[in-house]
Amino acid sequence: MMGLKRTALLCLLCALMLVHGSRRKHARCPGSCTCSKENALCTETGSIPRSFPPDVISLSFVKSGFTEIPKESFIHTPALHLLLFTANIFDSINEDAFLGLPHLEYLFIENNQIKWISPFAFRGLKTLIHLRFTCRSLANNNLETLPKDLFRGMEALTKVYVPKHHHSRFIVFLKVRLARARISCVNPLPLSHIRDLRGNLFVCDCKLKWLVEWISHTNATVDQIPCDRPSGFHDRKINELAPEDFDCITTDFSLLKSLEFQSISVEAFTLGLDQFVVFAQPFLGHCSFMEWDHVQMEFRNFDNITSTSTVLCKPLVIESQLFMVVAQLFGGSHIFKRDVSANKFIRIQDIDILKIRKPNDVEIFQVDGEFFFIIADSSKAGSTTVYKWNGIGFYSIQSLHSWHRDTDAEYLEISGKPHLILSSSSQRPVIYQWSRGDKQFQRRSDIPEMEDVYAVKHFRVRDTLYLCLTRFIGDSKLMRWDGAMFQEIQTVASRGSMVFQPFSVGLWQYAVLGSDYAFTRVYRWDDRKQQMVPFQELNIQAPRAFALVPVDGRDFLIGSSFKGQTRIYEHLVLDLSS
Repeated sequence: MMGLKRTALLCLLCALMLVHGSRRKHARCPGSCTCSKENALCTETGSIPRSFPPDVISLSFVKSGFTEIPKESFIHTPALHLLLFTANIFDSINEDAFLGLPHLEYLFIENNQIKWISPFAFRGLKTLIHLRFTCRSLANNNLETLPKDLFRGMEALTKVYVPKHHHSRFIVFLKVRLARARISCVNPLPLSHIRDLRGNLFVCDCKLKWLVEWISHTNATVDQIPCDRPSGFHDRKINELAPEDFDCITTDFSLLKSLEFQSISVEAFTLGLDQFVVFAQPFLGHCSFMEWDHVQMEFRNFDNITSTSTVLCKPLVIESQLFMVVAQLFGGSHIFKRDVSANKFIRIQDIDILKIRKPNDVEIFQVDGEFFFIIADSSKAGSTTVYKWNGIGFYSIQSLHSWHRDTDAEYLEISGKPHLILSSSSQRPVIYQWSRGDKQFQRRSDIPEMEDVYAVKHFRVRDTLYLCLTRFIGDSKLMRWDGAMFQEIQTVASRGSMVFQPFSVGLWQYAVLGSDYAFTRVYRWDDRKQQMVPFQELNIQAPRAFALVPVDGRDFLIGSSFKGQTRIYEHLVLDLSS
């Protein structure tokens, strides 16, 4: 009985397999297509049919309604030798669209509405012996760009044949090496002639830079291809453009992390192989330190110095020894030293409270190998004072600018000589020059017509010296040293600004302009205009200071905020042509 059941089951399975095989062998022609023994023509079909009679080796689509050629559209028709698309409405060719066509020899794509082609659209056509495209195979579509490296691999071509016809529909015959062909719509070998891209409105931006580079290196002859956009390239020919015409490397400051505390200063310093930042936190009464973790690749808490109404924590490294100048509004200012053995900061010196009553800025500098710092005092009774390291401690060597309520001190070299520029709420910025004979700074001049300057910071572009002048009321200024004096070259709207900080990352020169009433703006130097141009806005409330921190091949911009969160941004370099 069991044997009969097994026999019946086997018979049933065989019958099902015969029926299934018969159906596959005698698959009908789709309703929207017309089929002969070896050819099929589909018109006005809404989708690409999944199967055809097995003997069909030539398939054409005309005036069809499908909007794309999806992935693996012809996986069930592996016998195809020729495939043609003309006068259809599809606008995209997806990745692996022609996968599963090992015998495909001819491909025609023309007069459609293609806007996008996957760079891997033709992947899988590796065993082709011949491939035929019309020269207008991408002509008269809606292409605005082509994916990068779409034409890569054309070095496999061994023969190009261009029949001579009097009309524009030339046919290019491409013979490729077996198993090496990665085919696109153009051919870079000698004698080849490309007319595939006409009739499209190309956007000649960075996404098409690769094509310009390809044209400049190929041996192919490429017909004139006009640009539609951008306006600067309108009606220019892609063939006439050079890779240098495209500025495709750009940058971005991306928010990496928000720190849940307020601060009014931030300073970066290196000690040994480690990178640190220190923040002045007046509301918490701290100089708080963070250390870069080379394993976790992030900043972590390191240490604190307890202080009162702290306005600035300035690091100074002398012969691998770390000192901190802690400037306070109340209780006097102090100098701390890092005790490595005790793993803590020890106060080693008090700063004369009769001279420094209301510190507003501390600037560290070296002259002839000796270490100095200057504290700008903003009180009516205090004095901006220069201090020098004597091997044991710091002592005052000169008081400058008494009674002028200084808000900022900037050390710089002008024409190779050490100078200081002091900003004040009571007069224009004053320039002092170091006298090597007297070992002191001597007043030289001021910056004319620049009242109410809160701070001055400098930067250089190649050998030219520039100043950023910050003004809380009125416009901030950009000035250039002409060899005799500073000349104004740019005005920057800056109501409510207390920081206009220049900094550089690699080849890029920036300046960040903070505001108490608007977004912080980053400017980037434009060599052609010889000015700072608006580049990016950052959302940081009432910024008071910025510090650039380069570490482990990355660059961070840290902004201290008086009213909100302290922010860490990462400087990213982007290639728009990728």
